[in-house]
Amino acid sequence: MTTRGRGLHGHVLECLGPAITAGEYPPGSVLRTDELAQRFEVSRSVMREAVRVLESMDLVESRRRVGVTVRPKAEWNVFDPQVIRWRLAGADRPHQLRSLTVLRSAVEPIAAGMAARHATAEQCAELTECALGMVANSRGHKLEGYLVHDVAFHRVILNASGNEMFARLGDVVAEVLAGRTHHEVMFEDPDPAAVTLHVQLAEAVREGDAARAEALTREITVGALQELDVLAP
Repeated sequence: MTTRGRGLHGHVLECLGPAITAGEYPPGSVLRTDELAQRFEVSRSVMREAVRVLESMDLVESRRRVGVTVRPKAEWNVFDPQVIRWRLAGADRPHQLRSLTVLRSAVEPIAAGMAARHATAEQCAELTECALGMVANSRGHKLEGYLVHDVAFHRVILNASGNEMFARLGDVVAEVLAGRTHHEVMFEDPDPAAVTLHVQLAEAVREGDAARAEALTREITVGALQELDVLAP
């Protein structure tokens, strides 16, 4: 292993985290820090730091005279962006994508309706700019460029809702959008209908039309679920 210094516990995390979320260490498995430190060729202090991060995600718990025990999936912090990223990288990807998209379909339409009522002029302008960026990157296999504007668009919607709980879901939505792109669960170019819906949503928010904003967002999330039926059944 060539990584040194502050990056050591990060390297350990990038090996252990995906292994735990993929089920390679089933719930109840006991991980011995001394053995792991030897395996990854790191000090025990580095290993303890990695374990503390895993504990903060509720993936494991440390017990004296027992060791580090993997917790049941039902107890994981499934809203943690890193946990989402690890799960999307594993075999559980279709289920994780569907679960996250269903969450979006429940939250984002309400958030969009609230955004139409509460968005500031600056937020409306930012939303329009993001929508135009999505249009500009919607052709010619520019999915990475499209992703940047897509993530920003949905962050504005959640923030503009004025609800701090919705706003905190920005990282969750960003991870599902990035996961779809990076794991090729999208068409080579975005669905033109979906791009148009985003432009129309920006207009609805700017015009203060809450009912239309909510309906358009519901249509966007339903379309995302239908894409999963095709690309990640």
